[in-house]
Amino acid sequence: MLRNTLFTGLVLTASLTAAHAQEVTLRLAHFAAESHPGHAASVQFAENVAARTGGEVKIELYPANQLGSPPEQLEQTILGAIDMNLPTHGGLDKYDRAFGTAMTPFAFSSYQHAHTVLDGEFTDWVSPKLEEQGLVMLSHWEYGFRNITNSVRPINTPEDVEGLKLRTPPELQIVAAMEGLGASTTQIAFPELPNALNQGVVQGQENPIGVIYHYNLNDFQEHLALTRHVYNAMIHVVNKDKWEQLSPNQQRILREESAKAGAMMRAAVQAQEA
Repeated sequence: MLRNTLFTGLVLTASLTAAHAQEVTLRLAHFAAESHPGHAASVQFAENVAARTGGEVKIELYPANQLGSPPEQLEQTILGAIDMNLPTHGGLDKYDRAFGTAMTPFAFSSYQHAHTVLDGEFTDWVSPKLEEQGLVMLSHWEYGFRNITNSVRPINTPEDVEGLKLRTPPELQIVAAMEGLGASTTQIAFPELPNALNQGVVQGQENPIGVIYHYNLNDFQEHLALTRHVYNAMIHVVNKDKWEQLSPNQQRILREESAKAGAMMRAAVQAQEA
């Protein structure tokens, strides 16, 4: 009887060990260009997770909207077709309005101000709301303060925006800010933006400096105004069901490496802007 009990125990231990050692592959999709700090942060995250888990957890990267537009990627992550995503506050605002508060025009005076607020009580406030939508929030990364470019004239005063036809994402805070200045706004999917600027469908757009640079939007726009009217961050989220399949140690490593990747991206974005 004792021999049978010991044998059963050994079998169970071996089974648990094998299950724990089984490799898990997570697909991480995002919208940043491969030259953008957002992708560099994703690469660091993937490499460090693989190293620290001994290869148990592997991260496959799909940058630059390879798996669909940003809204499509986020929806697929909620449904579980994609495991991880890096939406902005504006993307998550469609699922819970609390995220839209971070995009209130001129809410933050500096990067330090934004980071202090978002990493603290804001995260405590929105994380449970996000889990109700089927997502687990790992950390805030970065995207940057948004600025206006156009092909018509320099913008030195608020009045200079009046009459411009600007592309914006379909986010209330940004649309309201631009229309409040007298611009007319058009919502165009980001992958179509360079062509729309080139063909004159719109006269300008607004995005963080890193996006303008890495997607060569300055090829079509002569004027850049550092308006810093709305702050944006990429937010590292993972499908809740997939998250719950990971061991507590794997979850801890993913959280720690996500925070490290976010810190690296913040430093890189600010350095490039300078």
